[in-house]
Amino acid sequence: MAGIFKAYDIRGIYGEDLNEEIATKIGRAFVTFLGCKKVLIAQDMRPHSEPLFKALSEGITMQGADIIHIGLASSPMSYYANGFLGCDAGIMITASHNPGEWNGFKLSKAQAVPISGESGIADVERIVNEEDFAPVADVKGTISTFDITNEYVKHVKQFAHLKRPVKIVADMGNSMGIIESKALEGIVDFEPMFDTLDGTFPNHEANPLNHETLVALQEKVRSGSYDFGVSFDGDADRVGFVDENGDIIPMDIITALIAKDLLSKEKGVIFYDLRSSWAVKEEIEAAGGTPMMSRVGHTFIKQQMRENNAIFAGEVSGHYYFRDNYTTESSSMAVICVANIVSASDKTLSELIKPIQRYFCSGEINSKVEDKQAVLDTLEKKYSDGNVFKLDGLSVEYSDWWFNVRCSNTEPFIRLNLEAKTQEKMEEKRDEILAIIRG
Repeated sequence: MAGIFKAYDIRGIYGEDLNEEIATKIGRAFVTFLGCKKVLIAQDMRPHSEPLFKALSEGITMQGADIIHIGLASSPMSYYANGFLGCDAGIMITASHNPGEWNGFKLSKAQAVPISGESGIADVERIVNEEDFAPVADVKGTISTFDITNEYVKHVKQFAHLKRPVKIVADMGNSMGIIESKALEGIVDFEPMFDTLDGTFPNHEANPLNHETLVALQEKVRSGSYDFGVSFDGDADRVGFVDENGDIIPMDIITALIAKDLLSKEKGVIFYDLRSSWAVKEEIEAAGGTPMMSRVGHTFIKQQMRENNAIFAGEVSGHYYFRDNYTTESSSMAVICVANIVSASDKTLSELIKPIQRYFCSGEINSKVEDKQAVLDTLEKKYSDGNVFKLDGLSVEYSDWWFNVRCSNTEPFIRLNLEAKTQEKMEEKRDEILAIIRG
C-alpha cells in the first residue's frame, strides 16, 4: 500500500495496491487531515471508479463531512465544480492516462488548490498507516448530487471568439474527453473518434505524450479537410495537438499560441515550464505579456500562478492552466484558444507555428543512473561558465544553447532537455552531455 501515495496523487493497481478497504481509510484520513465539511467528488469511467467512490464516501461521511457527487466528469470539470459550488475540498477518482487496471485519487483543498506529497498526501498516508483518524462523527455526513456539465460548458464557451468555422478531429480515447468536449459543441465543428466510454481503453491508452497513441488521429486528419486534431488523456486534464497535415505539434509551441490568444484580450503574467523552447518566452514578450519560468509539476505551477495572478501557464506535458478555471487545467479552453487563433488568420496551423519552431530541441531523454547527484555535480562543474540556475534540477544557459537535467522522484532516471540555435549544435551538445550522464 505504501507505494500508492505519490508526489502528486494517490495511484495504484485496483485489487492489488488499492481496494475498497483502503479507499474508506483514505476518506477518513482526508477529512481528519483537512477538517473539511463539504467535499466535491467526481469520477472517471473505469469500472472500479464506482465501487471506489462508494468506499471513499463511506469514510468521508463517517467523519461527518458532506459530499456533493457530480458523477462522471473530467478533472477540469471537477476543479471548476469545487470552486463553483463553494466546497472546501475535492477528490477526483481517476488514474489519468494509466492503463485500465489502475485507479486513484487526485486531492484538492477549497478553490481547487492541489494537495501534493509535501502539502498533505504524506500526512494522509501517515494517518491511514497509523489509523490515527479523528473520532467518528455523531451525525453522519450526507451525499447529494449535482450535474456541473451545463455550468462548465457555459463557463468555457465565454472564451470563444472565432472569426470563421473551424473543423477538427477529436480523439476521446474512450475516456473523459467525451464529457469535457461538450464545451466544444457549437463552438468548433468536431468529428469525434473513440467516443464510447470504456475504462479498459480498447483502442489505445489515453496519453497524448506517447506518440504511438496519436497514429489513428494523424491518419484521420490526413484523410480529410480539417484545421487540426486533438487528443485528450484519460481524465482530460491534458490535450495534445496535430496540425492540418497530421503532424504532431510540440506542447510548448501550443503554450505560445494560447498565450498569444489570451494576451490579445488582457496583458499579464504567463508561466512556461523550464523545459520549454526559448521561443515561448520570446512569443509571450512579443505579444505584450510578462513571461515567467516555472518548475515542472502542477502543484508548483498552480501555486506560482496564484502568487503572481498569472493569466495562464503551459507545461510541455500538455497541461494548460487558466486563471479563470480556478488556476487549474481546462483542455477544452486550450482547444478553443487554438481555434480562436486559427479562425482569425488566413494561414493554416502549420504555417502559424512554423516561425515559432525556430530552435532545435532534443526532446526529453531519459537515462538510467544509479548515483544521480554525482552526475549533477559533474555537469555543474563542467558547465560552470554558463548561466547556472537550479529552479528545478540543474539548468545552464549559453548564448546559443541551453540544457536542463532533472532527477525523477520515483525512478532511477535523469531527464535531459536541451535546445540550440542550430541542429548541429543541438546534436553535438546532446551527445556530449549524454556521454557524461551515461558514462
